[in-house]
Amino acid sequence: MFTGIIEEMGTIRAIKHGTKSSVLSIGASRVLEDTKLGDSICTNGVCLTVVKIGTDTFDADVMAESIRRTNLGDLKTGDKVNLERALRLCDRLGGHIVSGHVDGTGKVQSLVREDNAVWVTIEAKPEILRYIIEKGSITIDGISLTVAYVDNEVFKVSIIPHTGAETTLLKKKAGDKVNLENDLIGKYVEKLISGGGNEPEPVKEKINEDYLRKFGFI
Repeated sequence: MFTGIIEEMGTIRAIKHGTKSSVLSIGASRVLEDTKLGDSICTNGVCLTVVKIGTDTFDADVMAESIRRTNLGDLKTGDKVNLERALRLCDRLGGHIVSGHVDGTGKVQSLVREDNAVWVTIEAKPEILRYIIEKGSITIDGISLTVAYVDNEVFKVSIIPHTGAETTLLKKKAGDKVNLENDLIGKYVEKLISGGGNEPEPVKEKINEDYLRKFGFI
């Protein structure tokens, strides 16, 4: 698990392409401290396993499913990526609970400055937007952010100078693809109150004390 608080930006040093997968070699420093083979490092929001460690690099396998669901397949040598080591139980949870399992991608629509902050507008599919609420949490390329606006087509976040300087988000331009992970809790709640099917149906009953008791919440 991760928190969405980026520790550093790494640099793609090399990419070894397979038929449908790839191996990324990523230059880094801080995230390599105490890192061992088999550890997890969240890379642009994707949980990757360290398979090789160098003096200032680590290698990670990217399987075909990750290529399909994320923007990792678009990376090129020299690109910057957001990096975070796995959460330790003694750490502060500065962001929110992030699994590193990307739900899908969105597209940057615009970046607009407002005083010291920058509004970033992201287009996303309905299956992503359904779990996004105003003032809730969203993970964009591994960054834990607060949703400031959402409608049926886009959502917006406001980026403070520190986040802009420490992550790749403000280096994006209109049309760029970003990895999105919805708040984990919302997805679990939806499945539980829908009866546990693989394809959740809209809840038709009114959620009240009787409903919560019926499904074992109280």
